[in-house]
Parts: sequence; structure tokens; C-alpha cells
Amino acid sequence: MKIVVAGTGYVGLVTGACLSHVGHKVTCVDIDENKVEKMKKGISPIYEPGLDQLLKENFEAGRLDFTTDYKNAYKDADVIFIGVGTPEREDGSANLQYVYGVAKQIAESLEKDCLVVVKSTVPIGTNDKIEEYILENLKEKVKVEVASNPEFLSQGTAVKDTLRAKRIVIGVESKEAEGILREVYERFNQPLVVTNRRSAEMIKYASNDFLALKISFINEIANLCEVVGADIEDVATGMSYDDRIGNKFLKAGIGYGGSCFPKDTKALHWLAADHGYELKTVKASIEVNENQKFRMIRKAIQRFDSLKGLKVAVLGLTFKPGTDDLRESPSIPNVRRLIEEGAEVRAYDPVGVDNFKRIYPKDIEYVSAPEDAIRDADVAFVFTEWDEIKQVNLKRYKELMNKPVIYDGRNCYDLDEAVDAGVEYYSVGRKDIIA
Repeated sequence: MKIVVAGTGYVGLVTGACLSHVGHKVTCVDIDENKVEKMKKGISPIYEPGLDQLLKENFEAGRLDFTTDYKNAYKDADVIFIGVGTPEREDGSANLQYVYGVAKQIAESLEKDCLVVVKSTVPIGTNDKIEEYILENLKEKVKVEVASNPEFLSQGTAVKDTLRAKRIVIGVESKEAEGILREVYERFNQPLVVTNRRSAEMIKYASNDFLALKISFINEIANLCEVVGADIEDVATGMSYDDRIGNKFLKAGIGYGGSCFPKDTKALHWLAADHGYELKTVKASIEVNENQKFRMIRKAIQRFDSLKGLKVAVLGLTFKPGTDDLRESPSIPNVRRLIEEGAEVRAYDPVGVDNFKRIYPKDIEYVSAPEDAIRDADVAFVFTEWDEIKQVNLKRYKELMNKPVIYDGRNCYDLDEAVDAGVEYYSVGRKDIIA
């Protein structure tokens, strides 16, 4: 079985690498020749633990290849996975131009029967339209069917999430398509959920939006805890013992970011509105998250008469640990606000600096260690809970900063340690420590 994957971002590249790792022969297609050459050398274009090794091992074993020649790759493929991006438009709807672009290339290139599998996150009903579009644009008389196979990987753990998935969801309209995908995923030995295409598309959105709802809910409770004198960590622990709730996604902070939750909540909200229905819970999640991003900087503005001229340490730039992805990262609007307020910003992140420099190449001083960021600073903001940041003893803040004032947007530090260290410490959903 010849498998081709269109796109080498998080979804496409991880899918291709993992399929080859279990023994399939896979070709990944990308338009960037330089990117292709790097991947052939085992150099991943994205930061993802374990991915470089998979690329190198499977390319050298002859199971994985990369090319820009989509016509030759698609023409005799048995299965083609579409794993390109679906970024949000200005109105919040999903931009499907890349999916349709690949679909057109497939239609014009195919010379044999093929199953096209849409792995990209797309609005409900898109797979039906993609199938119609491909059939309308076919150059040869071949049989083509489209299936939905949404991904559930998380950046930072994408390889593990794919190889050890909790479930594999396939949306098909025929037993033949189901059989092909069962054969593709047979070696993964994971639970297979078989539905029609529209249900599979909805499973993806419903799953991501539920997790986003859970984060927004705990952040709302955290904000209320500050008002009434409760501790959000104690509250979350007490909640987690209930199996119906669990202990995942109950970490209070300054909101979610990344390539999925912000985009997928807006896309589903937009889709519902387009059908005359309002998803009130999802709408609330979007609003809560947008407001939560600025929780710490609002506290700082209340604390200081002005941020102008203050030396500010920014710890963490990526939207979460384990990735260099900045998409929808709370650090971006917060840094922008700090610069607008006239603060002098010095930033640290173990892997995200190069990407952040593309946004702010000149206005920020970048350093290679958290201690260098906080040295002589008047105030410090924690935006990402990297281990490298969590491992800095609070006493070091006291020793190195001009004024040990810390705004921890990820609740990285223990309150008792903050008291012992003699720092001024503000976090989310917990009492403030005033030295």
C-alpha cells in the first residue's frame, strides 16, 4: 500500500513519520525544497520531542521519503492523507484554501483508484464537499472516496499521542473505505471508532472545544477564588477526585493558546451561527479566554503607577512548554502591551526565542537563561511553565531583582516558598503574597 501525506506541519509530518515507523512506506509532500532537503537529513522543521529521530530512522530505512513532486507522488497512491493547515479567517471561520488546493492537485494527478483521507481539522460537512470537488476535477476515470480521520495530537507530545492514541476516529461512507483505514491502522493496535464523515468531523471539534471549556471554567473559578478568599489549587484537587470530572485541564492560568483551541472554538461558534444557532458555552469560553490573557498585566498596572521605564523580565514566550509554537500565545499581546506602556523588556524562553524575534526583532533583549532575564529587573512575568523556569528558586528572584515583584500567570511556585523567599508574589486564583 502506497501512502502519501500532503503537508509537513504538525499534523502531516507527525502522521507520516508515525505511519512509516509502524512499517508503512510513506511519502510526505511539501512545496518547500529547502524544507524537504532538511527533512531528508532528519531535521524537523518544527520543534517536537522525538520527531527528528523518527524522521532520520525511517528515511534511512527506506520507509519514509519527502518530495516537492506532488504529481508523481499522488498519481499512483493508494491512500493520500491531507494534513495541511486550516487557519482561522478574520471572522473566525476556518480558512480551507490549503485543503482545497491539495484536493485540486490530487484530482489532476490521480491515475488509479484512491482513498483520500482528510486529517486536517475542517468544519462539519467539508469532507462531503471535498469529495464532490475532487470528482468534479478528475482528469482520469478513477474511483475516489474521501474519509475523515481527525487528529488528536498535542504539541509537545505529538509523537506519543499518535503512536499511543486513546482512540482513532474514522469517518467513512462505505465499508470499502473502512476496510482500507482498518488496514492502515492495524499495526497501531488502538481502539477504532467508526462513524460517518460528519460525526467524525464533529468529534474533533467537540473534543477540543470541551477541553477549552474546561480550561475557561477553571479560570473563571480561579478569578472568583481571589475575590472570596479560596485557593484554586485546593479547589481543583477536591474536584479531581470525582471520576466524572477528572484531574486534567484543571490548571488555572492566563488561558489557552496554540494552533487548536483558539481556532477550533471560533470555527465551531462561527459554524453554529451560520446555521442560525448560538453555542452559548463555546462563546463564553472564547470571551473568558480572551479576557484571561491580561489577568497578570492588569494586576501589575494596578500595583505600579506606571510601567514606563521599568525593567521587566518576561519568562516564557511559547503558548505552552514542549513546543516552539507561538500561535495565540498569551505572551504576544502582553509583551505588546508592556512595550506600549514604555517598559524595558528582557525575555527568556528555552526554544521560542527565534520565532519571537520574527515578531519583535529589536524592541526586546533576549537572554539564554532565566536568571539573566530577572537580573536587575523591577518586575517579572511568567507566561509559560517551562521546567527551566519552575526550577529557579524564588530566593534567586530576591537576590537578583531590583524589586522582587513577580506576576506568575501559570502558578509555577508554591505560596509558602514565596513567603520564605521574601518576594512579592501574585498568581492566579490564590492569595497574593506581599513581602
